[in-house]
Amino acid sequence: MIAAASVEVPDTPELSDEDRWRIALAKDRRFDGVFVTGVHSTGIYCRPSCPARAPKRANVRFYTTPAEAEAAGLRACKRCAPDCQSQEEAAVRAALDAIRAGESATLGQLARLTGYAPSHFQRLFKRAIGLSPAAYARALREERAKEMLEGCERVSDAIYDAGFPAPSRFYAAMEGRMGMTPSDWRGGGKGRIIHWSVIATTLGPMLVAATETGVCCLSFDEGEAELRRRFPGAELVEGGEEFRELFEQVTRAVEQPGLGGDIPLDVKGTAFQQRIWQALREIPPGETRSYGQLAAALGNPGASRAVGGANGANHIAVLIPCHRVIAADGGLGGYAYGTAIKEELLRRERHEE
Repeated sequence: MIAAASVEVPDTPELSDEDRWRIALAKDRRFDGVFVTGVHSTGIYCRPSCPARAPKRANVRFYTTPAEAEAAGLRACKRCAPDCQSQEEAAVRAALDAIRAGESATLGQLARLTGYAPSHFQRLFKRAIGLSPAAYARALREERAKEMLEGCERVSDAIYDAGFPAPSRFYAAMEGRMGMTPSDWRGGGKGRIIHWSVIATTLGPMLVAATETGVCCLSFDEGEAELRRRFPGAELVEGGEEFRELFEQVTRAVEQPGLGGDIPLDVKGTAFQQRIWQALREIPPGETRSYGQLAAALGNPGASRAVGGANGANHIAVLIPCHRVIAADGGLGGYAYGTAIKEELLRRERHEE
């Protein structure tokens, strides 16, 4: 699986062998390149999507790469050619290289480069990467700008160096996504005012904090010290009458998880993290997903480990419902604030007594 630069992620999914077996039975081509299926009774290995008849489970072992399968004494299937890069994979990789080098390539130019019709190439690129070529290029510029803003003396220099033709284009691209302005981002929130409070809930003490834009932190069993570590450059103000209604809304959403979809948020994260956080908010209350399922739903089934990283980077609990992500085996998995809180949130969403 080919990963995007702003969404560059490890290609080793957190899949059990039984997950891989189900994928192979379904012949799910989204997992081609994530692993290969070794059939020891015939001495060959295949892509997950190989159209050949399914072997007996007892004869199958799974390998991360063709090299591993060959080291185990297997040879590549001639039907699905798992040891060869497909024409589509080669086209996507060539387009990625072109975008990374110039970033101004149009869809038509990429299509001519790869020999596909523009509409067809758009579909196969998005299927492989999870983003269209234009969205990928935008995300790449945004990521470079964010990285440069961290250590650059002049914001405008970072914006131009990242590939934006003008600061106005950067501001337009980031509107509603960063929450903070580029200068604020570079200064770790310097100059921003964050109002916060620790509120008693049935799940324990809850820290909630917000800027004038929206909620920027929601956690359990934490206080001012933890908030200051997250926003070292901001001015922290405890309480604030103008935030009372917002904090009450947040409390109701915690006590009745599944509510709060209209509560404004002020979050910062990479383009990939923001995609994951949005995907979490789209999981219906009471339902769960594994990291692998989330990665596959985003069109990048090899990204489950990176999905886990983005999930862990979320510091707005409940409103960005990372508690709805469970282990591949159906177990609860971990949770930053303890599995007892995670289990209770899920129980309430399912309306269980």
